[in-house]
Amino acid sequence: VSPGAGFPDHPHRGQETITYMLSGVADHEDFAGNKGTIEEGDLQFMTAGRGIVHSEMPRPNEDGKPAVGMQLWVDLPEKLKLVEPRYRDLRAKEIPTINVDDGKVTVKIISGKSHGTDSVKDLAYTPVYIFDINISPGGKISQELPAGWNAFAYTLEGSTSFGQNQDQTTVGKYHNVVFEQKGESVVAEVAEAAKEDGRFFLVAGLPLDQEVVQYGPFVLNSKEGVYQAMMDFQTNSNGFERAKGWRSEIGKSMVH
Repeated sequence: VSPGAGFPDHPHRGQETITYMLSGVADHEDFAGNKGTIEEGDLQFMTAGRGIVHSEMPRPNEDGKPAVGMQLWVDLPEKLKLVEPRYRDLRAKEIPTINVDDGKVTVKIISGKSHGTDSVKDLAYTPVYIFDINISPGGKISQELPAGWNAFAYTLEGSTSFGQNQDQTTVGKYHNVVFEQKGESVVAEVAEAAKEDGRFFLVAGLPLDQEVVQYGPFVLNSKEGVYQAMMDFQTNSNGFERAKGWRSEIGKSMVH
């Protein structure tokens, strides 16, 4: 996010958002009076549930470089679409980190389990595995995932090879790699001759087997649900009562 830019006051309903700061600092504020700050390596797990209006604004870096982060939207099961909003900040120091393959691979276990080590519990309603994996040249990892889950990797640095033998594919940075549901693990490695490490974000989640209708910041199970969310937001009702007349302080810093 470039200096002066950000995500000022906006609503959500029906999903959970997981924000991961790769560099820089971001502030958060919502219409319920909740405020917080996440720094490099920290995460925020937010359940929008029945409705939230909030602002997410990166702070300007002293060196002028943009803040960099990732945000994952996780669908809520239909029966939990209208739960009360909640937050859980996960600090970098709380995240278990392990080394495998003689130290050539480092895994930050944000959510889930890797090589016998569990993450912090109860971060999101929907079961999800999230790993930040760094592989040095010559390193290799086989990361087990629950059978039948959806999974993808987003490459952040270097080039990483996914799969094995004839099914292996090498992918450069800033690409999304979607895996088939069959199988129970993801195999990744970086060539011995590589000049830099490979780093990627590995995510897997339980398929909910439900209709998904998304419009802007609303994620529901039908068009009617989205229409209702829009109406509730516009009329400050059914979860959006506190939005009436509210403006965040941090959103005022937005450069227009």
